[in-house]
Amino acid sequence: MRFTGVRRRLQRAGFGALTWIALIGNCVGSTAAAEIRFEDMSSGIPEHVYDGGWEHFVGGGVAVFDCDQNGLADVFAAGGENPAMLLRNVGGFGFEPVSIEPITNVTGAYPIDIDADGWTDLYVMRVGPDVVLKGQAGCQFSDVTSQWGIPQTDRWTTSLTAWWEDDARPVIALGHYVDRANKDGPFGACDSNTILRPIPNGYDAHDLSPGFCALSMLAGPDARGRRTLRISNDRQYYVRDGQEQLWDIDEKRFLTEADGWPKVMLWGMGIASADLTGDGVDEVMLTSMGDQLMQLAMPDGTYIAAPFGIGTYAHRPHTGDDGRPSTGWHAQFGDINNDTRMDLFIAKGNVDQMPSNAMNDPNNLLVQNSDGRFHESAETAGVADFARSRGAALADFDNDGRLDLVVVNRRAAMRIYRNVGDTAHWLGVSLFQRGGNRDAIGAKVTVNGQIQHLRIGGGHAGGSALPLHFGLGDENIAVIQVVWPDGSITQTEVHGDQSLLIEKPDR
Repeated sequence: MRFTGVRRRLQRAGFGALTWIALIGNCVGSTAAAEIRFEDMSSGIPEHVYDGGWEHFVGGGVAVFDCDQNGLADVFAAGGENPAMLLRNVGGFGFEPVSIEPITNVTGAYPIDIDADGWTDLYVMRVGPDVVLKGQAGCQFSDVTSQWGIPQTDRWTTSLTAWWEDDARPVIALGHYVDRANKDGPFGACDSNTILRPIPNGYDAHDLSPGFCALSMLAGPDARGRRTLRISNDRQYYVRDGQEQLWDIDEKRFLTEADGWPKVMLWGMGIASADLTGDGVDEVMLTSMGDQLMQLAMPDGTYIAAPFGIGTYAHRPHTGDDGRPSTGWHAQFGDINNDTRMDLFIAKGNVDQMPSNAMNDPNNLLVQNSDGRFHESAETAGVADFARSRGAALADFDNDGRLDLVVVNRRAAMRIYRNVGDTAHWLGVSLFQRGGNRDAIGAKVTVNGQIQHLRIGGGHAGGSALPLHFGLGDENIAVIQVVWPDGSITQTEVHGDQSLLIEKPDR
């Protein structure tokens, strides 16, 4: 169901953006609020710390995916100057370390099936030459960076997104931070970014300038419905000459204010996106130092800043006695209590010892109310950790239909939490199609009016390759519509409380 017409009528009648979000939120779900609780299960995993000097002030991402195809979500965590760690999920919230070739100076990683063999690969981002690991049976990996023709440089990679332009291999965009070779840096010395395009014997690197110290990238349809590359940039080092960027993938140009793209300057750390209004267009959450900016997609293809009353700015610690501004990193939407409304987790933590910002900066768990506003629940839910958090992921680690949580911390041990709260019905949806884009990245999935886009990228230095998670509320029948990347549409009806694979039919 589309609510664009409803939104336009509300705007003509003088209602603001928060009002139409509230009304539409009421249309989507009506399940009563459920208690949200997490149990700290960190004692059951090996200690792992993201650490290092100033080149690891940022990063600390985590990739979550099924590396052995046993139906359980596994974890690859960046270590900075420490070796990265791969943990295999053996069930019952048990995780065992997998022996891999030690990789240090890792800022993060994204799971992606580059060679379309059905085993998820890892693009590992580093301070220095990146590494591409080919996934194999039993959570084994081989370094295929040279074999697959991935161009190697000594740059500082901090973000990634990917998309398919044909039925071959993906196009991969890489965001770089400060130019390590610039002797006049680091301030005002942001590096340019890179787009890797597949060629017969590997990949060809194309420069994407200007770069403003990209800490998150996300490719997908924007408010206009066009394919764009969104880049969130860190003002800490671009200082005054940069801004948030939106690059039209087909036209190969950056949008400007003449296109309706507002000039936004912030200390960009992470991107999260979700369709909060049911109109088929994602709203966008941008984390930063000082406040977190929610951009609402408008019917004319532009974005506006959400009103403060929506409850997502999370500009200061919500508990404790440190009243200085917060610093946000990884952000992710997910329906924590399966009430059909997207909630929002934000990892928080001081860059290192920045005196202007809070040192005791707890993570946020913002739960969406039926009126479209969000309320803080991290402390009562048990996830308001005061460590310097960086990367994170919401994922159902025990296949009980509830989204759990893993958080990577700087100079503190990684933590993992089990969702033990009261939840309603749910559905997990994975896609498969033949060809190079096996996982159907770029598809749009609608379940009982809820819409999610299947993408690679966003967050802070890491992401997931898992089934899309939908809360069903009190309804245990799900009508699923898939708009596949080629525009074809399939529809099916299933019972809830299961995770299923939908295969694109051959024409």
